[in-house]
Amino acid sequence: MAQAGYWNHNVHYQPVILGAVPPGCRAALDVGCGDGMLAGRLAERCAEVTGIDRDPRMVALARSRSAGQARVSFIEADFLAYPFETASFDFVCANTSLHHMDFAAALTAMARVLRPGGRLAVVGLAADKSVTDRLAGAPGVPAALFYRAIYRKGQSGAPIMDPEMSWRETRAAAADALPGVRYRRHLLWRYSLLWRKPG
Repeated sequence: MAQAGYWNHNVHYQPVILGAVPPGCRAALDVGCGDGMLAGRLAERCAEVTGIDRDPRMVALARSRSAGQARVSFIEADFLAYPFETASFDFVCANTSLHHMDFAAALTAMARVLRPGGRLAVVGLAADKSVTDRLAGAPGVPAALFYRAIYRKGQSGAPIMDPEMSWRETRAAAADALPGVRYRRHLLWRYSLLWRKPG
C-alpha cells in the first residue's frame, strides 16, 4: 500500500516531469499513473489531469488518494487501446510505465494526443546489456544508499517488470518516434525524455 510521503527512485525523478509542464497547462495526461501520486502533484500545475492505468487495484488506490481533488480523474484501461481524441492534451507524461507496453507505439500514441506546441515528458527504465552500461550505472549504488538513509523508502504496489530494451535501444527508438527529443541518463538508473510537439 502506498503511503503519502514515501520515496523511491521513481518518486525521486518526478520533479523532472513536473518541471516540464508548460505554463498555463489546461489538460494533462499521466500514462500508467499507478497510485496517483504524480497525478495529484500535476493537479497543482494543470487545470485538469487524467490518469490512465490498466491495473484495477492501482486505479482504485489512485482514486482513493485523490479523493476531494476535483481536477483529477482516472481511467481504468490500456492506454494503447483507449480512444483519446487526437490533440486533446497540453502535457503528456509517463513515469516508469512505458517498459510495460510497446515502447515505440506508446510514444507515438502520446505524441498523437498532444496538441501542437504541447510537451511530453517520460522517466523510464532500461536494461544493462553491456559492460559500459554497468559501469555507467555503478555511481548510482552509493547515491542510492545515501538517499535511503535520509528518506522513508516505499513502493506504490504497482506491478514490477524488468525492462527489455537497453539504454542505447531506448535512446534510438525515442529519437525515431520523437524527432528532436532530448534524452538524458540519470544517476539512479533512470532516463528522461523531453519533447515539444511542433506547432
